[in-house]
Amino acid sequence: MFLKDRVYIIAEIGGNFTTFDEAKKLIDTARDCGVDAVKLQTYRADTIASREAMFDMENTGICSQKELFRKYEIGKELHKEVFSYIEAQGLDWFSTPSHESDVDMLEELGVKMHKIGSDDATNLPFLRYVARTRKPILLSTGMCTMSEVREAVDAIVGEGNPDLVLLHAVTSYPTHPEDVNLAAMQAMKREFPEISIGYSDHTIGTTACLCAAVMGARVIEKHFTYDKQAEGPDHMLSADPKEMRFLVQGIREFEQMRGAGIKMPAKGERTTRLNNRKSVVLTADKKAGARLSADDLAVKRPGTGIAPKFLEQLVGRRLVRDLEADAVLRWEDLQ
Repeated sequence: MFLKDRVYIIAEIGGNFTTFDEAKKLIDTARDCGVDAVKLQTYRADTIASREAMFDMENTGICSQKELFRKYEIGKELHKEVFSYIEAQGLDWFSTPSHESDVDMLEELGVKMHKIGSDDATNLPFLRYVARTRKPILLSTGMCTMSEVREAVDAIVGEGNPDLVLLHAVTSYPTHPEDVNLAAMQAMKREFPEISIGYSDHTIGTTACLCAAVMGARVIEKHFTYDKQAEGPDHMLSADPKEMRFLVQGIREFEQMRGAGIKMPAKGERTTRLNNRKSVVLTADKKAGARLSADDLAVKRPGTGIAPKFLEQLVGRRLVRDLEADAVLRWEDLQ
């Protein structure tokens, strides 16, 4: 599922649809953008939030969490229909469960991996429950300290499930540039060198995701919408089709550009190494037997002759044949 040299790109559509037709439109467009997977959010208002829980964020304003979740929760049959359609498009599918009953439902539907949101990153009993499915886990770490990330890792791995990806995230909607802190992603990689690291994004635009890929993210998750002005809290911070296509193409181009990390001439430099480098040449016509002085020698293109680093070694050598000015010297021309 995750390839060593290829960033895994997820279009998160949870919260951006409530009907199959809306989901289908998102899936079709995400497929055309070239993503690897489409992800949902699986929750029920009654099990994710109490009556006292409130939102107070830019994208929601102040409102009841339970009422907002109730508005966007989707049932098992719609999950099944949407997952089936995603798979038919040749894309991976999975979801973010928020309760043990959500996990059970996703397991019944045949999910191949689970995403755990930042809100449950310190919910150790839940982490252990998900870990016992023995499915790969993507864990968002928004709001976490490093010690809390360690506790989460220990809980999951301690259940015998090492198939884990840690996602740096910032639980602000939207996340502003000064809060992104992509270096924390690399800090987690240093802390957990055996675990793959990725980035779950809540910024507006694609810059953070592109930078995260360059900085070593193996997984990129980005909210996705067909219309930033659509009703719903996540549309404003989601990538639209133009942005997602730009993001996917940018990451794939980066992967081509990244190379193997060995400093060596590129294939395209095989000819230019000869044409654009320089060699030692004669400054004037010279006869066979002539002894070369420093004034007889210059350095010019092309690089098909004796390299300039040997210039001083040529002073005092004799020519074995007549040569004209600008002739590129080769070792066989000298004695």
